[in-house]
Amino acid sequence: MKAVFFTKRDQPLEIREIKKPKPIKDQVLVRLHAAALNHRDVWTQKEQPVTGAGIILGSDGSGVIEDVGEEANPLLIGMEVVINPSLNWGNNPIVQGDSFKILGYPDNGTFSDYLVISKNQVFEKPEHLSYEQSAAVPLAGLTAYRALFSKARLRAKEKVLITGVGGGAALWAVQFALAYQARVYVTSGSEEKLQKAKDLGALGGFNYKDPEWTKIATKEVGGFDIVIDSAGGEQFSMLPDLMMPGGRIALFGRTAGNIPDLSTRTLYWKQISIHGTTMGTRDEFLSMLDFVESRKLKPIIDKIYPLDQVETAMRRMEAGDQFGKIILKIA
Repeated sequence: MKAVFFTKRDQPLEIREIKKPKPIKDQVLVRLHAAALNHRDVWTQKEQPVTGAGIILGSDGSGVIEDVGEEANPLLIGMEVVINPSLNWGNNPIVQGDSFKILGYPDNGTFSDYLVISKNQVFEKPEHLSYEQSAAVPLAGLTAYRALFSKARLRAKEKVLITGVGGGAALWAVQFALAYQARVYVTSGSEEKLQKAKDLGALGGFNYKDPEWTKIATKEVGGFDIVIDSAGGEQFSMLPDLMMPGGRIALFGRTAGNIPDLSTRTLYWKQISIHGTTMGTRDEFLSMLDFVESRKLKPIIDKIYPLDQVETAMRRMEAGDQFGKIILKIA
């Protein structure tokens, strides 16, 4: 089988031929048909240490169960599945436990022909989605779903600002919020991406490269009930001023770095809540899949690359040029 290995920090990934794994105990063997990139893969390649022969990257994938271990039901063979990359969450739905990790680092992930994983991490693929579309759902969809519904507790008709539209999680947040009848606004540094978001149903968009964007947003909207942010950085400090009293901010990323300062008075006087969030529970994953399937939502896909062009795909992700998920077609 063919697999993509991360072998050294800030170096190109390696494609190798390796022996096909065999499932044991409660594991299943998934013949992967598609995988999806996440910013996490780029950060891992650039920042994380690796020892030994290397790690197969990739958190998202879809395919068909080809074999099962002795403790898994053989009737699972042939089932079309998507993979939940949120591993070992723990018993507390509020926060992940000490054993929590995300598929693809430090455990081998989905950038390969096959994956062995616990039967508890695979779920039936939504019927209305292709393998490529299904691979675009798990990590970004789960992250957006928890941020919007479990953390920010979105209600219909609320005004929601989603920053950095173009990435997978931000676009899922847009689609989920629109499907829930929210009034959605977005930010981006690209006028083209702002227009694409409006074409999806966003009511307005603001270019964060414009130093006056927060004033324009306040004048146009009046204030937001919810902000979903994946960037952090200096501009995060502007968000409380954009919020309605009682507003909620959900943060799940750091693409713009650490947050330098916040107006303490604005936070307590407006009674603003800031929620950090990462991935989600098994129940949230099931609820997210049900939400996608019941509303027949389809992910926004930017580009599809063959597995052997994974480095090209990674560099597109790193450049931030994408609008939607970047997919690897495996079989």
